[in-house]
Amino acid sequence: MNINKLKNKNPYNVDRFEKKLFFERMKFLTEHHKKNNAYYSKMLNLSKQKKNIQEIKEIPYVHNELFKLLDLYSVKKKNIFKVLKSSGTSGSKQSKIFLDKQNAINQSLVLSQLFKSNFGGERFPMLIIDKNPKFKSPKEYDAKTAAFLGFSLFGFDHTFLLDDQGKIDYESFERFIKKHKKKIFIFGFTSFIYEILIKHFDKKKLMKMLNNSFILHGGGWKKMDDQKISNDKFKKLLKTKHNIKRVVNYYGMIEQAGSVFFECEKCNFFKSSIFSNVLIRNKNLQVEENGKPGLIQVMSTLPTSYPGHSILTEDVGYIKKGLNKCKCLTEGSCFKVIGRTKISKIRGCSDV
Repeated sequence: MNINKLKNKNPYNVDRFEKKLFFERMKFLTEHHKKNNAYYSKMLNLSKQKKNIQEIKEIPYVHNELFKLLDLYSVKKKNIFKVLKSSGTSGSKQSKIFLDKQNAINQSLVLSQLFKSNFGGERFPMLIIDKNPKFKSPKEYDAKTAAFLGFSLFGFDHTFLLDDQGKIDYESFERFIKKHKKKIFIFGFTSFIYEILIKHFDKKKLMKMLNNSFILHGGGWKKMDDQKISNDKFKKLLKTKHNIKRVVNYYGMIEQAGSVFFECEKCNFFKSSIFSNVLIRNKNLQVEENGKPGLIQVMSTLPTSYPGHSILTEDVGYIKKGLNKCKCLTEGSCFKVIGRTKISKIRGCSDV
């Protein structure tokens, strides 16, 4: 797939022709990684992969935990340009994603196309609700730094709200907010935005200075669920405290950087694009019908340097049932994430 040829195309115009192209791309990537990655090839052989794939649901998948256990790359080691790592909790292993230069470029191109389709083509003054990660190596990033760097392409005068000690830097914030009269792009992880902007930001005279802004946030929903904060309540709190009316959630992961799923602002479902798709699988790993919950399987056309084009996650969700009345897509999948499950055993074609 030549990403440059698709750069002027509406990424959400998922018609039947685009679905066919997507399916052919998934088959190509499956064979590509089977040929170039010994681990992946062994997995497919042990799982008795169907040789003549006829439907999208037959595309084999790996469990996302596999990237914590093995170094999976489908290019020569000398061509590895960058390594992305999941944030990981204390004591847990991190996923490692190996990118060559072309794969990294394609991720940036697609992310740019998706962002522009949702927020327009201009760059915005950018406020990041975190402290500066000050990464040490330009070739190895954790998930948080990778997200900052990825979305920083759409901003300028990048300003971190927290100082190096993790405290709100009100002086820096006030200078930034008074300097920029145009629309401001606020970015951060959901739980950080909740803790910092909603719970701990206490300068009343500065609270309404963010009204001419929009927020893009993702991840961190487990902490929010623990505090009984829904997506709707999260948005209402931001509107009440800071008068921020446009708040957009996104769903993405380090294993498929670039082809993220943005939330439709009308129906509040995540929307797939010509570069991505989701399936829902039940406890028997059969594809579930629309409207019924199950494990989310994510697909992306981008991973060429590592076998991450089809991944079974630990997230639970469901695809919208019936017609897409808000017309945020034509025939693409719209889905919600409703939680996470813990899987004690790696399943699917990674069940080795």
